[in-house]
Amino acid sequence: MASKTPPPRRPSKSRAATPARKPARSTGSGQTFSKVLVSSYMGIAHLLGRLVRAFSTEKLAEDQRRDGAPFFVFLLSVFGALFAWFLIREPWANAVHSYTFGMLFGLVSLALPAVFLVYAIYLFRHPASVRDSSRFAVGFWMFLSVTAGFFHIFGGAPSPNVEGPLGLAQAGGLFGWLVGGPLLSLLSIWGAVPALSLLVLVSILIMTGTPPNQIKVRITQFYEFLFGAKKTDVIDAFDGKKSSWWNKPESKEQAFETAVVEAIDDFVDEHLEPDYPEVEVSDPVSDLAFMQGEEGVTEPIDVVDAAPKSPQRSNRAYVLPALNLLAPGTAPKAKTEVNDQIVAAINDVFKEFDVEARVSGFQRGPTVTRYEVELAPGVKVEAVTRLSNNISYAVASNEVRILAPIPGKSAIGIEIPNTDRETVSLGDVLRSKNAAASAHPLTIGVGKDVEGGYLVANLAKMPHLLVAGATGAGKSSFVNSMITSILMRSKPSEVRMVLIDPKRVELSVYQGVPHLVTPIITNPKKAAEALQWVVKEMDSRYDDLASFGFKHIDDFNRAIVAGEVSLPENSRRELQPYPYLLVVVDELADLMIVAPRDVEDSIVRITQLARASGIHLVLATQRPSVDVVTGLIKANVPSRLAFSVSSVTDSRVILDQPGAEKLVGQGDALFAPMGSNKPVRVQGAWVSEDELQRVVAHVKQQMEPDYRSDVTAQQSSKVIDSEVGDDLELMLAAADLIVNSQFGSTSMLQRKLRVGFAKAGRLMDLLESRGVVGPSEGSKARDVLVKPDQLPQLLARLSGHTTAVVEGDPADEGDEDAWQLTGRRDDF
Repeated sequence: MASKTPPPRRPSKSRAATPARKPARSTGSGQTFSKVLVSSYMGIAHLLGRLVRAFSTEKLAEDQRRDGAPFFVFLLSVFGALFAWFLIREPWANAVHSYTFGMLFGLVSLALPAVFLVYAIYLFRHPASVRDSSRFAVGFWMFLSVTAGFFHIFGGAPSPNVEGPLGLAQAGGLFGWLVGGPLLSLLSIWGAVPALSLLVLVSILIMTGTPPNQIKVRITQFYEFLFGAKKTDVIDAFDGKKSSWWNKPESKEQAFETAVVEAIDDFVDEHLEPDYPEVEVSDPVSDLAFMQGEEGVTEPIDVVDAAPKSPQRSNRAYVLPALNLLAPGTAPKAKTEVNDQIVAAINDVFKEFDVEARVSGFQRGPTVTRYEVELAPGVKVEAVTRLSNNISYAVASNEVRILAPIPGKSAIGIEIPNTDRETVSLGDVLRSKNAAASAHPLTIGVGKDVEGGYLVANLAKMPHLLVAGATGAGKSSFVNSMITSILMRSKPSEVRMVLIDPKRVELSVYQGVPHLVTPIITNPKKAAEALQWVVKEMDSRYDDLASFGFKHIDDFNRAIVAGEVSLPENSRRELQPYPYLLVVVDELADLMIVAPRDVEDSIVRITQLARASGIHLVLATQRPSVDVVTGLIKANVPSRLAFSVSSVTDSRVILDQPGAEKLVGQGDALFAPMGSNKPVRVQGAWVSEDELQRVVAHVKQQMEPDYRSDVTAQQSSKVIDSEVGDDLELMLAAADLIVNSQFGSTSMLQRKLRVGFAKAGRLMDLLESRGVVGPSEGSKARDVLVKPDQLPQLLARLSGHTTAVVEGDPADEGDEDAWQLTGRRDDF
């Protein structure tokens, strides 16, 4: 029994516990010291980072600042300058320098403190969370190593086994020996120097993100960056000065190309989906170091007034707004833990229902993530699509959209909204390579697609756009982004705008910008008049195209620039290129309520013919019903942008297919430009109110607006026509009968005009609204308010002739067309 008794363990526990408490106290003090050290280091780093960013116009959010690494590079710069410059005569300092950076880079290390200082400032302003700098770092270290290779060759080619670290420090260092030594042995000095020169060029291309086929473009951009002027001396088609885009090869800007601007990098092509409307995506980060606005540099462009001189116009150089006026968006995320959880949930659904399919990958966009599902051989696509409700249940989202199949891929796409959405900034879109690839003044930033690529479109190639969505879905934000893109990229001599805002507040911020043809129109009746004026302007442009033998306004403008258009003898007319005319209607429903027939007729006429004349229409509405977006309007507006709607019926009205009812709102949209087979899902670009104010303030400082007085001059006669319709002659006859007889009776109109009671009553109501007769008093005849001697003036006013004479129609004053902004004076 005694042998089975376990030995006492209390002494052993005491011995084990005693030494265990001492290291715990030691570790705690060590952790406290390390925390204090890290806090002090990061505090100084953040202080220095705020100081550096105080001199930058770009704003950086708190969660995007990464000041630890830049501060470390700054310390390397400080200590490098201390040992390599100020204490180099001290033997101990010289030894420290020689066995550190001197041994690595040789004589190149003497310039490293200044290089590190510049690099630290760059990282403070552009951390890796906002702009991926790994490519720049690779090119940077390659440039230093190749430069060290030159010093190795011309420094006697020392060997580490013979001369040692001090010998390497007096030449090219270890990196110079690694790069220049093999080239010198294989190619001799006559081959090594050209090879190193080629590597220097490659490293510069890597740092600047320049593909070989864009070297000439970057050299031109660098020239403009240094001297602030274009290198070309071709006359501008708009200003009579420097060329913008008219004289570029026609293959780059064809009138019938896709509306979506293509990317300029070849490596992007492998990520494309052929069935999309040639939507090409770029790297989510703009690498254009010398593009306009990247460093706050804008290009001064001379403006020669094409309109008759006005005291408000300015002859000074018109400067486009800098892109740094638009703040960057949130940093994109390639993957989160939620994505892995959703992949597992979708695969579990497939296992539960015995469907041989699996999620092969996903692409995270700013709003939704598209999960790609691959099927086993023999499995029907319907086996996955019928599980839509089960997948929604598994991922706890009722906004799941299944794309079967993904255009251009043998896979099914399941689009699920992200819990942490990304804000797509208009500034990022306009700084992207896609935007830089298009110099067309009507290029606008749309947003980001599901794959994270920037989407840029050309309004001139759409050529007209219908934007619709429920209240708060992002329609007005897109309109603001579109107009801001125009203000950022085009001069008033290139693009003029007619803004129609029946809601009175959406577009009021743009009041007074020089791109406007007329003050912002808020009255729906005047809006109908403006559309009629656009029709008149379109006809006059086509008259010019027909007279001079051109089929498109771009060809006409190029011919004017080249001096190929000859005027008849004794002509006092001054030919100037036509600017593009963009008409934006922010709420189509209000116009269709007031004057449906006039508005629809004008829209149909414009959309059918105006493409070749450089006139483009953007219609926006939050009520996509068949009485607003009629069949005639839909048939003539080929490009559509649908935001979130409340029902599948509204989606079919906009896109002719379902899908918009499953969008998540707040800028999430389906974009279907002209010629596309399936719409592209895109997160619309966002521009804040402060950014709008800055851009508009800059534009207003450059030039005062020069409004046209005849855009809405004839609103009375036109509104009468829209209300009267085809009954104008009957109304004039009724007015004649009533005024001459001084007897306002509906039954008399029935007898005399041989019309029904409903028609006679309508005529009487029309005459009442125009002050001819008084209100109804039951069975008693109405009072006649116009005397017989006033009948001629009344009939002229009802038919609209008086308005045209009184208000002064420019067409009656001898003008040959309605567009005086082109500098025209007299007839041929």
